[in-house]
Amino acid sequence: MFTTTRMAKVAGLAAALTLPLTFAACSGSSSAAPASSMESPAAPATSASSSPMSSPSMGAAAADEPFGSGCSAVPKTGKGSFDGMAKDPVATAASNNPVLSTLVSAVKAAGLVDTLNGADGITVFAPTNDAFTKVPAATMKKAMADQKGLLTDVLTAHVVPGRLTPQDLAGEHQTLNKNATITVEGSGEDFTVNGNAMVVCGNVQTANATVYIVDSVLLPMS
Repeated sequence: MFTTTRMAKVAGLAAALTLPLTFAACSGSSSAAPASSMESPAAPATSASSSPMSSPSMGAAAADEPFGSGCSAVPKTGKGSFDGMAKDPVATAASNNPVLSTLVSAVKAAGLVDTLNGADGITVFAPTNDAFTKVPAATMKKAMADQKGLLTDVLTAHVVPGRLTPQDLAGEHQTLNKNATITVEGSGEDFTVNGNAMVVCGNVQTANATVYIVDSVLLPMS
């Protein structure tokens, strides 16, 4: 009897000790599952928060680059490329870019090469070769015949003091032609100048100027 009773007590004690251990094991297992399920959503949360942070930095990088469909016509390498133009003052840089050869000829005829190259920070709205073909022949002939008058007035009406970033571009700006202002409308990478000229390749950097290549010549309103 004594032995049987004692054995029963020992068995009961073992069962009593085993029960809490079993609950502890179950409890550890169930607590691990929620912890793991809490960690799962954490990854998307981190990913979502990193996405908005990366967008501004990507936008900032893009803001330093030329933009627009017309940029594809600019040479990829050499002095007329974006990298090449950045090393030269604006008139010299433009002379290396075949897209702007008509403009360069007009600048030389008006005797403005040194004026533009020597300027300390300007913005140039540079018409493409095709832009000049849209100007009535009589107007072009008159301008080229009056190189120090009308031609100079037209060309200086394409130049604004200071280097305008894309963020500063929209608005009215006084030009080097004291009798002419230009008005830019738009935002982002979509701008028009004086209501009809489109910026086809913007934010092009030269050593002393920021250039916005446009598809129409900006004729003074007068």
